[in-house]
Amino acid sequence: MSITVNGLDELKKLAGSELGAGEWIEVTQERIDTFADATGDHQWIHVDPEKAAEGPFGAPIAHGYLTLSLFIPLFTELLDVQGVTTKVNYGLNKVRFPSPVKVGSRIRLVAELTEVQEVPGGVQITVDGTIEIEGGAKPAAVLQSLSRFYA
Repeated sequence: MSITVNGLDELKKLAGSELGAGEWIEVTQERIDTFADATGDHQWIHVDPEKAAEGPFGAPIAHGYLTLSLFIPLFTELLDVQGVTTKVNYGLNKVRFPSPVKVGSRIRLVAELTEVQEVPGGVQITVDGTIEIEGGAKPAAVLQSLSRFYA
């Protein structure tokens, strides 16, 4: 379920709010291979299903940075900010990958908008996010993301 806000004033009112959980998406071998091609990271634990099946995880796993890159589409499913001219990914304060994402797993984002700060021309938000693995004991990623929205 997406929360929609119109403008910076409405966004400021969300500080400290749980944004909830998004929909599950499947991490396919095709997605992993495409990411490997885009980044040049063709390590066998990602792209060689036969060898990976015999490796430490029992299957190919997604790149940690692939999982991290999915934060933006997963986040925009939770929060839609309208009435602004520009939306910018400003960076990360921290990120950890507690558990690998095996091919065929489904993941989703659970997030909280923890802080909204004024910056020249707009606001900066801090979001605490957990990318969960369906049925997993540990999350795929735990992160704190910074984004800026300009009027």
